[in-house]
Amino acid sequence: MRILLLIATNMAILLVASIVMSLLGVNTSTMGGLLVFAALFGFGGAFISLAISKWMAKKTMGCEVITNPRDNTERWLVDTVARQAKQAGIKMPEVAIYQSEELNAFATGPSKDNALVAVSSGLLYGMSQDEIEGVLAHEVSHVANGDMVTLTLIQGVVNTFVIFAARVVAGMINNVVSSNDEEGEGLGMFAYMAVVFVLDMLFGILASMIVAYFSRIREFKADEGAAKLAGKEKMIAALERLRQGPATGAMPAQMSALGINGKKSMSELMMSHPPLEKRIAALRNR
Repeated sequence: MRILLLIATNMAILLVASIVMSLLGVNTSTMGGLLVFAALFGFGGAFISLAISKWMAKKTMGCEVITNPRDNTERWLVDTVARQAKQAGIKMPEVAIYQSEELNAFATGPSKDNALVAVSSGLLYGMSQDEIEGVLAHEVSHVANGDMVTLTLIQGVVNTFVIFAARVVAGMINNVVSSNDEEGEGLGMFAYMAVVFVLDMLFGILASMIVAYFSRIREFKADEGAAKLAGKEKMIAALERLRQGPATGAMPAQMSALGINGKKSMSELMMSHPPLEKRIAALRNR
């Protein structure tokens, strides 16, 4: 189901972008037209993903939005988010629970006043209230800082770079091959598309590093915001508990960057979250 949703979303983005290009009469054979094409797909995909982020998160993670708290724990959860949202100066986000043993939580949504804060059942029933309060403050800080929109803009810029640069370089390679070819036919359509695909992958790795860098900065900022909303000791306690908890990995790849506890990687350059040890040290040194 998750894979089908992802495929359907990408197909919808491609369809909408293709229709807009057709209506605008964009000619991708010119540098200007190619740049418009790259920006349309780069920013278009990023902003459509942002617009449907809450819906996608609910479907992907199986989130159950709390409308009428069923017990004191759910009531405390909603009241805590409401109090922190008021402190942060934003509208009350939707609050949800998703079933997972993993200690994790995330925030998403198209704007500060239209957001979702969700926690795993493992976190809600496996951490103390002080620790959970720190986690919630971190997620509310993400919303208040407008991190979803900020990272969408960054993603749009790097997407545009990848699409534009890959096709420019592929065109240059095609021209070199064409000049050395007696018939001047160049790479041919299939070979050209294969080169574009490889370059998309290579530039995409570089783009991922750039997005991950800014994501790590936003995590430090959200930790600082949480320290102001809930208190530094509660945020440190939450991070310490996350460090001791079960290994992450239950959250799908497309959602893991949103979680408070990101996935580990062989290189920190590819990590969307700084190591928990660095986050704890940064808070202690504030």
